[in-house]
Amino acid sequence: MTIRDTPWPDGTPCWADLVAPDPRMAMDFYGALFAWAFADQGDEAGNYLLCSLGGRTVAGIGSVPPGQEGMPAAWTTYLATSDVDTSVSAVTGAHGQVLVPPMDVLSAGRMAVAADPTGAVFGLWQAGDTLGAQLVNVPGAMIWNECMTRDAETARDFYRDVFGHEFDDLSAGGFRYVTVRVRGEVAGGLGELPGEVPASVPAHWSVYFGVSDPDAAVERVERLGGRVLRPPSDTPFGRMAQVTDNQGAAFCVISTERATG
Repeated sequence: MTIRDTPWPDGTPCWADLVAPDPRMAMDFYGALFAWAFADQGDEAGNYLLCSLGGRTVAGIGSVPPGQEGMPAAWTTYLATSDVDTSVSAVTGAHGQVLVPPMDVLSAGRMAVAADPTGAVFGLWQAGDTLGAQLVNVPGAMIWNECMTRDAETARDFYRDVFGHEFDDLSAGGFRYVTVRVRGEVAGGLGELPGEVPASVPAHWSVYFGVSDPDAAVERVERLGGRVLRPPSDTPFGRMAQVTDNQGAAFCVISTERATG
């Protein structure tokens, strides 16, 4: 269990939120799956929902922005920054793309959305009243974030140049993967998509939520209207599966027992 009451270090995955066509459906799904509680931030905030466990925020849910109807449901990983405007300049300087320019989110913080040179989309979050996730590494909370791409070398160079990330190589058997370190602490992962992954799958950041029993969680996902993309399997980091919610947004679940220790 990690409880956070100060801003996350720059470059750390600090938040994840879901943009969904129907936030009410998302509440029904994630409330039943993870026992989340929801706090509507009001009309001024577009009725953005803060999701919490035991009174501590773990994620967010928002609706599809006006004028972007038809946008698919998707989870976004946000990387912490103490100065989002400076980070955006670094993104463009490292050949990334700014998709949503820096903007204030009331008193909650300041944000932007960008893509690395390989196409993986991520958010930037400068903490205000909202630090990011206050609780991680427990069942129902974020436990891991990773970037998967077809050009891992270019992606590594980008995140090193923009955020100062350091990397530990775990590659083996033709699979290229590194862990990402921030201030010496492991903060996420970056890997190359295997050749068997269909070309239609773009580079992306994935969010992993902890569960006590991945097999039971997958069964619950299906009962709630989600789908299984990759069934539960044992890995050196814990038993995990990849699924979608009831609106098609992909995420992973992983056993907290092995993933955190």
